[in-house]
Amino acid sequence: MYVVANRVPVAEDWREAFEERFRARAGQVDQQDGFVRMEVLRPDAEHGTGIYVVLTHWRDKQAFENWIGSPDFREAHKNPLPKEAFDGEGKLERHEVIISSAAAK
Repeated sequence: MYVVANRVPVAEDWREAFEERFRARAGQVDQQDGFVRMEVLRPDAEHGTGIYVVLTHWRDKQAFENWIGSPDFREAHKNPLPKEAFDGEGKLERHEVIISSAAAK
């Protein structure tokens, strides 16, 4: 499995607008071949910074690469929020899963 973490420093006044962009497109990326799941993590106000983490999980690196070259990717990233919505530069991290564990059901 391949996991991509997008760390996005969102200004406090723009958090609701940032979250709404994901709510409005909920289910879209699910249709991509090789997509496994996505989580949008809101920073804990008590312990965090203003950095959201968007995790996408893919069957493999090629599935992710195919998505970033797709019309759906272009649609998801058109009309971005204004520069003042962000408290700095985001950071994209890519990871290959080597160990995975889950609770027994």
